[in-house]
This record gives sequence, C-alpha cells and structure tokens, in this order.
Amino acid sequence: MSFFSGRITCTRFRVSGRAVRQFGEEQVEALARHAIGKRRVATADGSAVGWIGGDHILDTRFDLAKNIVNDCLQFALRIDTQKIPSDLLRAYTQEELDALHDDASRPPGVKVKREARARARQRLETEAADGRYLRRVAVPMLWDSQSGELLAGTTGISALDRVLPMFRETFERGLEMLTAGTQAFQQAEAREQSRHVDDAKPTGFIAGRDGSVVWVPDDANRDFLGNEFLLWLWHRLENEADEVTLIDNSKVTVMMSRSLALECPLGQTGKQSLLSEGPGRLPEAHRALQAGKLPRKAGLTLVRHDQQYELTLHAESLAIGGAKLPVPEALEERARHEERVTQIRHLLETLDLLYGAFLEARLGDGWGKELKKIRQWLKEAE
Repeated sequence: MSFFSGRITCTRFRVSGRAVRQFGEEQVEALARHAIGKRRVATADGSAVGWIGGDHILDTRFDLAKNIVNDCLQFALRIDTQKIPSDLLRAYTQEELDALHDDASRPPGVKVKREARARARQRLETEAADGRYLRRVAVPMLWDSQSGELLAGTTGISALDRVLPMFRETFERGLEMLTAGTQAFQQAEAREQSRHVDDAKPTGFIAGRDGSVVWVPDDANRDFLGNEFLLWLWHRLENEADEVTLIDNSKVTVMMSRSLALECPLGQTGKQSLLSEGPGRLPEAHRALQAGKLPRKAGLTLVRHDQQYELTLHAESLAIGGAKLPVPEALEERARHEERVTQIRHLLETLDLLYGAFLEARLGDGWGKELKKIRQWLKEAE
C-alpha cells in the first residue's frame, strides 16, 4: 500500500507555496486532524475520504518516526464508497414486487414498481449500516521536501480528483500535475527556452499530414510533447544506440519492453495495444506508426549508475505505472525505507534527464533535421 515495497505507480505534482525545509509535528498533526472518520467530507457520490497512516487500510496513527522518512512525508488517502451489489438490488426488488402484487392476471402498475424499488433500497441501506458493502481504497502519498513534489500512488483520474481538494484543505497548498507540458515549461525555463515551448505545435511525423491531436484539450496545452518524446526515443533506440548521454554527462541505457499502446491522433483509426519482449520491433507496431498512430504509453527498462528500473511511462502525463525498483540492500527496515526513497528520487531524476535530452533536440535548431530522419525511418519501414 505504500511506496516502500513492491512495484510503484505514481502521478507527480508540484506543491505550491513556500518550500518545506523539514517536515515535523505541524504536518503530522494536520494529517491526524483530517484522518478518515474525523470529519465527513461531502462528495458527489456520498463517499468519505480522509488520511491514514500508511501501515494498513485501517491505520489512523500518525507519528514522526513512522510518517517522516528521508526528508519525505509518507501517508495515504483512504476513499470509502458504498458499493451496493446491483444483482442483490434486483433480487430484493423482485421479492418486494411479489409481496406487493399478488394478482397474476395483470401486470403491476408504475406505483407498485416504484414502491418495490424503494423498499428494496431501504433493505440494502439498512444492511449497509454495518459496513458489509463498504469498499475501502487507499492511495499512497509521498511528499518530498527536497524536490517539492508530491507523488500520488495512482494514475486514475477519479482518485486524483479526491487528492487535490483534500490536500489543499489539510495543508492549505495547491497541487499542479507535472505532465509532459508542464515539465517541458519547467525545464525550458531553466534553459531560457520557454518561448520555444510556447511556440511548439504538434509535429506531423507522416509527410503531408498535420500534427492535430484529439486528446490535447486546448491550444495552450503542450502535453503532446510526451507522445513525441516516446516516438523520438523509439526512433533513436532502433537507429542509433540504446545508450543516451544525458545533460549531466551521465549515460542511461534504454530498452522498450513488455508493452506499447498507440492511438490515432485524429480519432479515426482507433487504438492498438501490443505485448511483447520488444514491442517496438514488431511489424504491426511499425504499421501503426505508418498509419499515423502515436504512442500513448510504453514499457521501458532503464539502467543508469548500475541501477535498473522497469516501468510503464504514460506519454501525456508522464505518470509511472508498475515500476520495479532494485531490491534494497539494507537489513534494517528503517534503512530499507530510506534507501527506497533514494531509489525513487534516482528514478525520477533519470526520467527527467531523459526527457530533457528529448527537449534539447525538440526545442533546438536541429529539430527539422531530426524530423527528417524520423520520417525517412517510417518510410523505409514501410
């Protein structure tokens, strides 16, 4: 349930406001005040939300030793939702209908049906009072004071929609999702290239076609750069080398592995999902590119500084799915947790630097030459 074991999935957010130099009692007490069950949070579907300590689904104990690890605040958001079984509702409705209407010579009227449904729902609500239909879901959180980022352990939009208002209410801080577009602006600002991101338009990789992308919500959005990043990386791995030199002069070895999902950016020829040890080398993957499809997510294996990571990268959000990290070497639990945080930081740094290598090419003067090579690659593959 936490970031300290198993594979990790996360969406990254930048936390607004003054940087927190060191977590302490203030943040831990804020979590305790907004723990699950302390107050009813109104939601459209009647769900209850609140923080938990992170050890297990019922853990509402918060303390410095447990919740602060290696300059990070770790906790989880619990979402409680009543999930009444639809088949049981139908069965109870039929039972109530049989009891209310005993005249087999004519069908029951609208009023009788309405009353039967109301009685059935009342029976289920009475049963639900003991929690038998309660569905509890926990979303792990890791707030890193070093980076000023919050990692939310999900890529699901509905769960993320619960995180933002709850975080603001608890800590009086906003969250900005670090998508491909926002990260492009963030990195470009450091290089004084923000104007280049402003001017960027979706690339038409197939000669004679524009770069329209239906999943880009408006003209100000630059998340399409995530799709172009995966395509650029795919081309580079197949035609140059599987080792990329990063802007800090370190090197990362990259392999496309396990899975690849592509979609028509015009919304005309649908989606395609491929599962393979090397999905980028499959003929059907190349045919999808030649048909104009763009990668929406890809399985990647990264090796940098002798650390290997396996993950699925979502193109537009740059969210991470199912990342496998190296096994911590420390024997003591606290030391393993601290080592795990260091590994997560290293993974995120590696991804940022790899994305930075793409942005250096995409926003630089040589993009036209790079695009010509990619188009030629697609044409030759055909």
